[in-house]
Amino acid sequence: MRHLAGLFICITMVGAARVNAQDPPPPIPRFVVDVHASVPLFPSDSQQLIDSRNPSWSLGDLPSRGWGGQLGLHLNLLRWRALTLGIGGEVMVARATSPPPTEETPSAIALEERIVSAAPQLSFNFGTGHGWSYLSGGVGRSVLSLHETGQLESNSDVEPLSTINYGGGARWFIKNHLAFSLDVRFYEIQPGTPVPPLLVGSPRTRMFIIGAGISLK
Repeated sequence: MRHLAGLFICITMVGAARVNAQDPPPPIPRFVVDVHASVPLFPSDSQQLIDSRNPSWSLGDLPSRGWGGQLGLHLNLLRWRALTLGIGGEVMVARATSPPPTEETPSAIALEERIVSAAPQLSFNFGTGHGWSYLSGGVGRSVLSLHETGQLESNSDVEPLSTINYGGGARWFIKNHLAFSLDVRFYEIQPGTPVPPLLVGSPRTRMFIIGAGISLK
């Protein structure tokens, strides 16, 4: 996964360099909106996450890959040489489910896992108004829920948890106000609160999310 993120960032830097070759390039715009569909990778090997909800579940019941969306708003305020500094925010929602029991897996339990996250972000942008790459991060809150499909959520499923997000991406403008954009991001979710006397708190959790969609300026 680290190799994939590194390769993606290299590709985005090369793409931005090619765009920079255009003369004369316009500056990075002041205001940008990102709308992305995303593929989240939920943790599928955390016994402590199971123990924080229902110890009778097994690791094989945990969902893994899912679907989601990201909405970001960014203001690019300060330009210094090749760097443009931006501030903004992002809201992310993602969900994954595990399959129900079958004849081959009669003891399986269908689970639903969901995350809702919101955070301000600081970004470092490199490129021009035709297209640019960026690195960004922020600290916000997330709600991570895990429960049986169709069942009510527990108190642990609605607890806001401090979350750090960091990553990078690129935007390539194919029209004056419309771009194709990609984003690769990690979410570091802090541990949850134990529920005495039986349940431990959810563990520190890292999620990896790849998003792709459009940007508007």
